[in-house]
Parts: sequence; C-alpha cells; structure tokens
Amino acid sequence: MNPATSNTPPKIGLVLPGGGARAAYQTGVLRAIAHLMPKGSHNPFKVITGTSAGAFNATALAIHAQDFRKGVLLINKVWKNFHVDQVFRADTIGVMRKGGHWLLTLMAGGLGRYTPNALLDRTPLNELFRAYLPCERIQPAIDSGALHALGITASSYRTGHSVTFFQGHHGIHPWDRQRRIGVPSMIDIRHLLASSAIPFVFSAERINNEYFGDGSIRQIAPVSPALHLGADKVLIVGIRKEEAELGAHEHNGHYPSLAEIAGHVLDSIFLDSLDVDIERVQRINKTLSLIPDGQLEQGGIKLRPIEILTISPSRRIDLIARRHGGALPLALRFFLRGIGAYGHHGATLLSYLLFEQAYCRELIALGYRDAMQKRDDIRKFLDIEDPYANCKK
Repeated sequence: MNPATSNTPPKIGLVLPGGGARAAYQTGVLRAIAHLMPKGSHNPFKVITGTSAGAFNATALAIHAQDFRKGVLLINKVWKNFHVDQVFRADTIGVMRKGGHWLLTLMAGGLGRYTPNALLDRTPLNELFRAYLPCERIQPAIDSGALHALGITASSYRTGHSVTFFQGHHGIHPWDRQRRIGVPSMIDIRHLLASSAIPFVFSAERINNEYFGDGSIRQIAPVSPALHLGADKVLIVGIRKEEAELGAHEHNGHYPSLAEIAGHVLDSIFLDSLDVDIERVQRINKTLSLIPDGQLEQGGIKLRPIEILTISPSRRIDLIARRHGGALPLALRFFLRGIGAYGHHGATLLSYLLFEQAYCRELIALGYRDAMQKRDDIRKFLDIEDPYANCKK
C-alpha cells in the first residue's frame, strides 16, 4: 500500500553520508531542523542510516530518538569542540612512529615481524565513541516506537560487499542485492569504527571474523539502505556543493601531487556514488509518474516513487579548508605539506582531515544557514507547523 494513500504517516528516513571532517556540515543542518521543531519533540526520522563520519551522527540521533534536540545538542557539542587529536594521534611521536614504521617496512621488503596496517593511529576515536555513544540505548529507543531502524554501512574486505548492519523493528528483513547486503545486528562501537576506517589511513575493524573498512567504499546505492529499512521518503544531507565543484581541480598542466590524487580518490569514495544514486531515484520517480497506477499493478511493478529532499553546501568546502589548514598540529602539517596538501590544489585532502574547531564551526554555521534557507521545504517535508503561518496571511 502506498503510504501517501493510507492513514499511516510515512516513515521519514535520514541519510548521513561519510566525508571525514566534512560531516561537521551535517551538524549545522540538524541544528536548524531542531530549531524548527517544538521542544521535546521525538526524532522526526524513524529510519536513520549513516556511513563513515555520518555513522557517529546517525548513532547519536538513534540513541536519543525520544528527544531529538538532546541528540542534536550532543552532536553539536562534539563537533564544535573537535581537535584532530580526538580522532587520531597527531603528536610528533605518534606521526613519526607510524611514518617510520611504514618506511622501514618498505625498505625491508615487508620482512619485518609486524607489517603496518594504517598510516594513522585512531585510538582516540575509539575512546571518543565509547565516551559519547552508549549503544545499549538504541534498542530501548526502538522498543518505545521513537525509532524504527538504524543502519550503519561498512565494506567487507573479504567479499567486497557493501554491508549495512541494521538494528530495528522485528518486521524488517535482511536483503541481498548485487554487491550489497543488509545484516541484522546489535549495533556497537565496532560497527562505527568499521564504517569510518578510511583505507590506508585507518586500520580495518574485525567483526565476526571478517575485516571491514569505510562504508563509502563500493557503496553504489547510498539511499537504498534507508528504503530497505522502511523509509517512505528520505532527507539527505550532502557534503558537496550542489553544483559539481568544477573549480576544485583547475587544469594547469602540472603533475598532480600525492595530496591531489588522495583528494580525488576520497571524492570518488565519499561523494560520487551519492550523486549518482540521487539522480537514479529522481529518474525512476519521473518514469513512474508517466505510468498510470493501474498499469503498474497489472505489470507487477513493485517500484514506488520516493520523495527526496537534499540539503547540500552552498559553498565549496575545499576553499573553506584551505583557510583553516594552519590549525593542524605541526607534525601533521609537516607531513601533509610534504605530499602537497598545502599547495593550491591540495585542499580537498585537507577538507577531509581537518578535525579542528574553527573549521568545524564554520561548516556547522554553513549547514545551519543552508538549512534555514530551505526551512519552508523542511517544514513541508517533515510536516512541521509554521508557528508564524497565521501572521503571514
């Protein structure tokens, strides 16, 4: 049955993609939504999915599903006070130890006793998750009816599948599609660490005798998990300017630095699949609108239109990152400068790694402004009453 024609209110999904430090932008959007809602409101998003850095935000909202504003305040508290050493060891000893280990391993042809598995030590991130995310409170939120499902996506290094670990209502069934599956789980810190394990940068996480990396890898349909979990309409918070950031890599004939290449790879991991999936959903919606309902039923077509609202940055985030690059610790700046991250075209890499207060606060402010610019669309999408509606008449 189409939710739009039934008496049951539609389940609204929230999709929070990955993007490293860029995910601070999501905080600003969520703050604006909380501002538009009455105090003490339940989470308006019955289905929440998160990937990579977005997994932290998604889980925090799920834990506090019975008080949306409280969950947003927690997320805001973390992001507006971020320092890079809360994510990975950025001190001189930590950076040199990891870098030296890699160099010695390469020089020795991998003959050492312990082969390094990551460039950076993210022990601090593990501690941050454990301090702020009591995952045992997810199930009570589901039992109360404030939350229908939470999905956290990671990538299996063994099978190459995009795996969405989900915890939700007992009526939700696992799914198995081409290169992507849904697995019922009791979400805990391991799933968040797996989802945020950027290849080469952070070590993979072991879950059930299998190693997982960043959920954005090979995630060909980022919107799909929310739909499998029961969402009837979806709000997506993007992390790239709505128009393609064409100016980010202007051609000037020089050979790309390691930072440029790394930024290009991270863009392809975090951004491209989401843009393609949104375009795919919009194309299906348009096609379905041209087919009479009777013909859809006769043909046994189970596709249904999915309403989507997307909120994306109105400014290029790489240019914001370029202005804040000096905030990183000295040892990390030295390393990143060596691979070209502080050059004219290296800021894309910085935009993913700049877990620093001033940069994150500017992204939060940008997200808040962009969402408030769309407040009428948000109110309509979430069915929030405008308290000043009578005054406008």
